[in-house]
Amino acid sequence: MKRTNLLLAALLLPLAAMAAEVKSPNGNVAVRFSLDNGKPTYEMTFKGKEVVKPSRLGLELAKDKHASKGMGETDLMEGFVIKGEQATAFDETWEPVWGETKTIRNRYNELAVTLTQPASRRDIVIRFRVYDDGMGLRYEFPQQQALNYFVIKEEHTQFAMAGDHTAYYVPGDYDTQEYNVCTNKLSQIRAAFPEIMKAHGDNSSSTTFSPTGVQTALQLKTADGLYINIHEAACVDYATMHLNLDDRNMVFESWLTPGADGNKGFIQTPFNTPWRTVMVSDDARDMLSSNLILNLNEPCALDDVSWIKPVKYCGVWWEMIVGRNTWSYTDEYPSVRLGITDYSKAKPNGKHGATNEKVKAYIDFAAENGLDQVLVEGWNEGWEDWFGHQKLDVFDFITPYPDFDIRMLNDYAHAKGVKLMMHHETSSSALNYERWLEPAYRLMNQYGYNAVKSGYVGDIIPRGEHHYSQLMNNHYLHCVKEAAKHRIMVNAHEATRPTGLCRTYPNLIGNESARGTEYEAFGGSNPDHTVLLPFTRLQGGPMDYTPGILETQLSVWSDNPSWVRTTLCGQLALYLTMYSPLQMAADLPENYRKYADAFQFIKDVAVDWDDSKYLEAEPGDYITVARKAKGTDNWFVGGKCDENGHKSVVRLDFLDRGKKYECTIYADAKDAHYEKNPKAYTITRKTVKKGDVLKLSLAPGGGFAVSLFAK
Repeated sequence: MKRTNLLLAALLLPLAAMAAEVKSPNGNVAVRFSLDNGKPTYEMTFKGKEVVKPSRLGLELAKDKHASKGMGETDLMEGFVIKGEQATAFDETWEPVWGETKTIRNRYNELAVTLTQPASRRDIVIRFRVYDDGMGLRYEFPQQQALNYFVIKEEHTQFAMAGDHTAYYVPGDYDTQEYNVCTNKLSQIRAAFPEIMKAHGDNSSSTTFSPTGVQTALQLKTADGLYINIHEAACVDYATMHLNLDDRNMVFESWLTPGADGNKGFIQTPFNTPWRTVMVSDDARDMLSSNLILNLNEPCALDDVSWIKPVKYCGVWWEMIVGRNTWSYTDEYPSVRLGITDYSKAKPNGKHGATNEKVKAYIDFAAENGLDQVLVEGWNEGWEDWFGHQKLDVFDFITPYPDFDIRMLNDYAHAKGVKLMMHHETSSSALNYERWLEPAYRLMNQYGYNAVKSGYVGDIIPRGEHHYSQLMNNHYLHCVKEAAKHRIMVNAHEATRPTGLCRTYPNLIGNESARGTEYEAFGGSNPDHTVLLPFTRLQGGPMDYTPGILETQLSVWSDNPSWVRTTLCGQLALYLTMYSPLQMAADLPENYRKYADAFQFIKDVAVDWDDSKYLEAEPGDYITVARKAKGTDNWFVGGKCDENGHKSVVRLDFLDRGKKYECTIYADAKDAHYEKNPKAYTITRKTVKKGDVLKLSLAPGGGFAVSLFAK
């Protein structure tokens, strides 16, 4: 690791009074900072092309009724002069606990500008870190007499675009990201908004947001072939950022998720905001392989990480999502309708999923097929009356239903080398969950659980808060920190979208925070959805997408008329293209037995990697990636495409010279089609070596998967 203080002449290129420029190590990315009549401004170029035109920086403060007279009322927007500048260079290589590659290089040039506002006697620092593939900027507030406590009314960080770019996004919403990813020109976003809301069911909070608002990570493509991604990194003790678009001038501006009182943040100095990030390249593959978001987060905060392990799991879940079985034990709620609180006196509904018999069958299946864990949802009391009532107390997270013997099932699982995965649905009552967190984690320790899937379905309690507010972001991170004390890994669903905090807390092994596989049972997702998510949602961290639905026609085994909008091989591809160290074999055991030869790939594919190479990529069209399994010479390749199909040419140049590999190719059959013939596939086996070429035809909505085992 090396940090170097540089002469200003080397990194800060004097341009004019009150202006400076810092470039990336390879010189391709340049960021220019200036004061425009006392107003902080920046701009950014890539290989001489405009990426961000001159854009304003600053924060608008709210009047704090608890502050001393005159405090908390002066905006940090203008009236500044430069107090000092510091330039540094940094270069290190670090090893993630789990990841797409064994090592990650963190190399940047940095400019920190200290500004003072004479009228208020306040200082702030604006820090820029410039990488070969983009930059991050943040606001820093040193502790000072004139700026100790303050309230943010709004942050006004701008990103002025140089044209009417193509945008890949989900609409602004304070409580959900569960939309199909949309594709529009910037000038079309406003017109598309009503139709998007109609398709979503008008159940979002976006009606209180702007029809030109979008969520990050926002992927853009310019007319001249630049790929630009706007996001944030290290969102700690701060509200999640949306972007509001001035579609006349093509200027995005930060729009923070409000708290219950409408304000955006309550700050005590010293304090740093999250990084506002802009990635850029003229090659779409660089968007997917970038580590900029991770690098802008702090190093691992845990002393011992030996207990954190990637997980491949199955579970009692999909059959409830589809509607064949239920989370609830009875159709009556005992404490309300029967006047009792003893579930053993309630009449079982006969459709409860989390029964001893069912869970044992899943444990047997996991043990037979080398899966690490079994998720069980609906194991605990309270599901009869859990949703939509704004109840503060629903679950206690420790009391099982009568037909779920927690001790027996854990003993049974451990005897077969399998663990059970805990499930905590909070019903969005964060206050209740925090009260029960310690006993819930102690119960997990008692029975040997080391991973929990938590959920936040419904309106947040405390009432009036949003899922992505400062208070809730603090709650999610609190749960992760407390889990680490108990050596527990966390997979949070319906929580805030990730911003790379898994580097600092690698027990945050997964998140949902987007439209996952469950929506295939609720009417489906667009075929291009999974070739857009890696450019958007996955930029901040891995997603528990729950792939692997091989029986794509749900009516074959249930009363659900929905069908999965990929081919069978398209589902296999997701284990590579939708990176996650937490991967679910989400279908039912009987469906995997029906397609046992294709299921072999799910059994074989790794979940942790020494190397990853993105071979082909275009947002919304196709992604092809090759990954080398951790600690082995084995490679796996996956390719996924949209509804138009794709011709993929995979050059095996990444293989080791002199080695031969047993190659198994799982490919769409010639007549495969995600609508007309989704389960048509072929399996081909042959021996290959470095330099060989695989030519593969992906069906509409299809994909392929390849395993390469070194001989």
